[in-house]
Amino acid sequence: MDAEAQAIVGLVIGVLVLVFLVVRTKVHAFPALLIAASIVGLVGGLAPPDVATAITEGFGDTLAVIGLVIGFAVMLGRILEVSGASERMAYSFLRWLGRRKEEWALALTGYVVSIPVFVDSAFVILTPLAKALSTKTGKSVVALGVALGIGLTATHHAVPPTPGPLGVAAIYGVDIGLMILAGLAFGIPILVVGILYARWIGRRIYQLPDDSSSAEEWQRPEQPQTYGDYLAQEEEKDLPSLFRSVLPIVVPIVLIFLNTTLTALGLEGGVFGYLLFFGNPVIAVGIGLLIAIYGLFGNLHSRDARDRMEDGLRSAGIILVVTGAGGALGNVLRESGAGDYLGELVAGTGLPAILLPFVIASLVRLIQGSGTVAMITGASISAPIVTGLDVNLVLAAQAACLGSIVFSYFNDSMFWVVNRSLGIKDVKEQILVWSVPTTLVWAVALVELVIASFLFGQF
Repeated sequence: MDAEAQAIVGLVIGVLVLVFLVVRTKVHAFPALLIAASIVGLVGGLAPPDVATAITEGFGDTLAVIGLVIGFAVMLGRILEVSGASERMAYSFLRWLGRRKEEWALALTGYVVSIPVFVDSAFVILTPLAKALSTKTGKSVVALGVALGIGLTATHHAVPPTPGPLGVAAIYGVDIGLMILAGLAFGIPILVVGILYARWIGRRIYQLPDDSSSAEEWQRPEQPQTYGDYLAQEEEKDLPSLFRSVLPIVVPIVLIFLNTTLTALGLEGGVFGYLLFFGNPVIAVGIGLLIAIYGLFGNLHSRDARDRMEDGLRSAGIILVVTGAGGALGNVLRESGAGDYLGELVAGTGLPAILLPFVIASLVRLIQGSGTVAMITGASISAPIVTGLDVNLVLAAQAACLGSIVFSYFNDSMFWVVNRSLGIKDVKEQILVWSVPTTLVWAVALVELVIASFLFGQF
């Protein structure tokens, strides 16, 4: 067997083992990725010591780029969760957009909040707001919940410093500022289509919370209830101002964009050097964290504030090790030569190379459920293949991220979070409420990627 065939056989066996371990055994995705990387290297023809070196170097190089950013981002997200900043943004959007635009208000809130906050946590935190809004306006809680969920999903799957897209950016080696800009742009059509579907499904499944019982019950009346005193109730809550709520998100994004712009213009000396320093993603997100600590936790005891932030760090551990393991797998693919060989095959087919990370991430998502694992795995496998092709790597990275949205169902925690929070128990309705819209926006993302690849597909 020649070296080319051996490398491809190693890749195929490694991926099959990865899928089997994640789906059929108790092995977690983290060791499963490392086992797959070992198999790819050993079967692919690398010497055993070289396989170990490729794994450790790939793991370390990936986390060296984004490890600190993820740590800061999850602490920032936790502060936004517990301080009421997320609810303040939702209320502000609602007040600006006015009555009958409630779906837009919640979707836009999700679009902003999910940039630093984990999607599951953000949905749980904002669901009481959707329920209260449903009770006071007569809008179906399903319509409001789906709009919120799609808004959260749009940026969770595409915009750093959300850990998944951040890890993909590191694996592809693309500029984080460009990744943010592309993710925000791709998210807009996703948001619009998600809101349209939310309104449709809200008419089909018209459900309201029932506050007449101490237990959480649901009712499906014939006519909507009247618009009540929701806005007045929100005004009475002790929430941080909108300025203090959005500042920890806006400042890091502006600084990172500034870094990207100055780098593109080649401005590095003098005062520009300091601007580049503050625009480095690690420094920028760290500044956002400090703004959140003193702007949103000002009245909280220092020990309580640290405890809340440490809660966020506990959830970051798994993201860090899975991302690092994905980087290890990608590095082994590069060292074994499998990426180069497959890249030549893809180039020879005439198919848009942008589809490769999208398809791989979609398949992994369907198999094992986790969007973050899907995008990291899709990027790890595809980056060594498409890097050598004439492809816009920012779009390729976005393809890996957006492909992981497809058909959220029973093996995805977000499927259960959404349906249980909204009181949907019938399986058919559960699929209509969350599996269908995630697949619909996945298809929209595919169309966006194909159009973008024709316009900006090459450097």
